[in-house]
Amino acid sequence: MTGLLPADRLDVLVIVDNVTDSLSTNPECVASEWIGLSKMGRLPRLSGRATCCAHHGLSLLLTAHVGNSSHTLLFDAGPEGATFVRNAEILDVDLSTVGTVVLSHGHWDHAGGLVAAIEEISKDRGSNVDCFVHPGVFAERAMKLSSGEYLKFEPVPQPDALAGAGATVINTREPQVLGGGTFYLSGEIPRVTSYEVGFPSHVRRREDGQSWEPDPLILDEQFLSVHVKNKGQVVFSACSHAGIVNVLTQARTVLPSVPLYGAFGGFHLSGTTEPIIPETVSDLQKFGLKMLAPGHCTGWRAVGAMTKAFGNTLVPSAVGKRYVL
Repeated sequence: MTGLLPADRLDVLVIVDNVTDSLSTNPECVASEWIGLSKMGRLPRLSGRATCCAHHGLSLLLTAHVGNSSHTLLFDAGPEGATFVRNAEILDVDLSTVGTVVLSHGHWDHAGGLVAAIEEISKDRGSNVDCFVHPGVFAERAMKLSSGEYLKFEPVPQPDALAGAGATVINTREPQVLGGGTFYLSGEIPRVTSYEVGFPSHVRRREDGQSWEPDPLILDEQFLSVHVKNKGQVVFSACSHAGIVNVLTQARTVLPSVPLYGAFGGFHLSGTTEPIIPETVSDLQKFGLKMLAPGHCTGWRAVGAMTKAFGNTLVPSAVGKRYVL
């Protein structure tokens, strides 16, 4: 892959995540929600009304700076419009700067806030915004329970709903270079490890519209990568149903001359995927990462194991957190 411009700086703002944590210490390049709000003069006193809500899901605002220009991309919108809009307002996000929206994969906790986010962005921009989706995201999905029953997922908003909200929907399986050449969107992720086998109980609706079929691999999932000058690739994987080791392996394959620097997002090492924590952590250590920011669906057992393995390299995600790389 060619044509990806190195960014002089990358800003990462967590608009939605599962947890809130403004008490833990952070390295100098990371500010917690309360610290960030205080620096902006938006936290005259601590209160529930003045701080963000955690919600099961993920939404990241990424801004790549190249010379005198900047390119801002919204990666997912969390599970619900009200949470996205509330947190974005509290964090004083200028949504008019968002030039691109990317949906990582077709699950409610990443797409439930998408229509509201696009409405706000297009209103502030005064024009439509490009929204990149994989065609597989629109299938109805569910999780098969041990009882044999199915727990259905809220459907992803259909293309006409996204277009009605102000999106120019770009529905493609192919990798893309976005944001003036600063963001790489992966397309489908090759599965090469033996142990990262997806989401075993995950199913999708068959074409007959009645029955279900196994869908453990969730092939519509995509990751983003940014080349930060003098650092390397920073990779964003919203849920890592493909496996975070598969994700980083593909990122390294696509840009072999650019070392991996950091990995952000949900690593999905909770619930039925907890047994692969040891192999995952062991293989993660081989990438030489300088920053690891697990969040969302990673799970506390995996974060605990990563803490032992990575020490201060680990800077877990939390709502309202700001990273400057």
